[in-house]
Amino acid sequence: MTAGAGPGTRVPPGTERGCLGLVASACGGVETRLTSELAEPAAARGWRLAITLTPTAASWFDDRALARLQATTDLDVRWTARTPGAARPHPDPEAFVFAPAGAGSVAKLALGLADNQALTVLGDAVGVVPMVVGHRVRPTRPAHPAWQGHLDALAGAGVRVTGLGDAPWTGVLDRLPHGDAR
Repeated sequence: MTAGAGPGTRVPPGTERGCLGLVASACGGVETRLTSELAEPAAARGWRLAITLTPTAASWFDDRALARLQATTDLDVRWTARTPGAARPHPDPEAFVFAPAGAGSVAKLALGLADNQALTVLGDAVGVVPMVVGHRVRPTRPAHPAWQGHLDALAGAGVRVTGLGDAPWTGVLDRLPHGDAR
């Protein structure tokens, strides 16, 4: 095992990538698919995970599911802000994946609203650190007059935005700069 993986994951030597900020909001499947379709595959690809959940997403995880997610990283899974004077719990990531991202969280990120730790860390990185946003929204959301503007604002800042749909979420990792290329 290397520093690029959680306690149960082995990464071949020389394949470590650095730190990936994995951020998730409360969307259908977050508690059942985040670990198996994003966290475990990212760790297997050599990323050291800095996982941040929105407070609502964190409340959807039972103890067993949260322990499985925690096992993918040597860093604490977090969903609350640190107290003043406390050490930073995560290093600065080389890239971010925000998935699943709900409609409200996508809109807040596009508007620069940071009302929880997850959106704060992402908001500080937009336009600065490579980022992929995989949104999971109802089929009617694109008809909302503001939706496309939110996606355009993020894309204009260099964020790669995609819908998750029903396909495995692992595909979002392939949208990171350099995909799986070494």
